[in-house]
Amino acid sequence: MISAEVGARFGANLKRVRKGRGISQEELAFMSEIHRTEAGMLERGIRLPRIDTFVKLCGSLDAEPNDLLWGIVWMPGELTRGGLRAFDDEPPTPGGDVGVGSDD
Repeated sequence: MISAEVGARFGANLKRVRKGRGISQEELAFMSEIHRTEAGMLERGIRLPRIDTFVKLCGSLDAEPNDLLWGIVWMPGELTRGGLRAFDDEPPTPGGDVGVGSDD
């Protein structure tokens, strides 16, 4: 099961890039060889794409993978399992406050 925040972040990124390219959902679906309803579900965060669909979306939008994945990061767990997280602001850097040139 996917986190609702991750789905929402991916969907918002997809919609932002698509609209920035001046492409309709229907055009994106045709170019990516997916059904229009799937494009809508991806943008609404109901689904996450399979890897082949993700590659098709990037190619159809002439977008880098990071354009669609912005704000989605893996946060490893310490004593528990980690998980995908979505952030509205800049994602945190792994390792917390460790800066360049530290002794860590």
